[in-house]
Amino acid sequence: MTQIQMESTVPAAVQTAAAPAPVIEMYTVNVKILRFNPETDRKAAWTTYQLQAQPGDRVVDVLNNVKWYHEPSLTFRRSCQHGICGSDAMLINGRNRLACKTLVRDVTKDGGTITVEPIRGLKVERDLLVDMEPFFDSYKAIMPYFINESPAPAGERYQSEADAERMAHSSNCILCACCTTSCPIFWVNGSYLGPAAIVQAHRFIFDSRDEATQQRLNIMNQNTGVWRCRTAYNCTEACPREIPITQLIEEVKRAVMYQQA
Repeated sequence: MTQIQMESTVPAAVQTAAAPAPVIEMYTVNVKILRFNPETDRKAAWTTYQLQAQPGDRVVDVLNNVKWYHEPSLTFRRSCQHGICGSDAMLINGRNRLACKTLVRDVTKDGGTITVEPIRGLKVERDLLVDMEPFFDSYKAIMPYFINESPAPAGERYQSEADAERMAHSSNCILCACCTTSCPIFWVNGSYLGPAAIVQAHRFIFDSRDEATQQRLNIMNQNTGVWRCRTAYNCTEACPREIPITQLIEEVKRAVMYQQA
């Protein structure tokens, strides 16, 4: 067998030169967290932690850094950490956001401060952890499940693309509570169902396959329902899924009025 030795066409200087190591930009970040321990504290107090973070890190990464390397007792919710489960809703720099979808560079600069607080309107259990039971009670109240008493067809229950589009926005809700806990009406009146529950009701009210529209409209017409909304638009601005929440609430209001006409 003949072996052919090929000469390199790459200059020797290039062959021997080591590739320069990439320069990783780092921020010095002050993370100011409103902390509360019900066993020792009478009221919440601010604690600041200084650490290094990359501009592309998420706020949840920064909080994990604090918990893992600085303060193990820091308490907050997170699960998928990819903006799907909705677990890590927090007040970040005064605005409701998901910590896993908020980048460091979007909320601070090198040497700057990120403030993190629990979402408002729900009882704080510890640090950034709030009691979500009232929120989910409102969700359960609108019967968030498919209701159809007609005989089941041999195949699927079909609907047109236009009918599916009617509820496309409301189907995107991940129940993170960013919208509800940004609502000033919810802050002062905990009996108000809130934007998230109304969006979930919208999803079924405008589902052409569901047969409980009248029941849900009756729930929406109660004094805890859509008429509590004052169209402040806080909910729409807070939604991490960019759902036009105020528009959907108005659609439910019109549906309630049409059923009464």
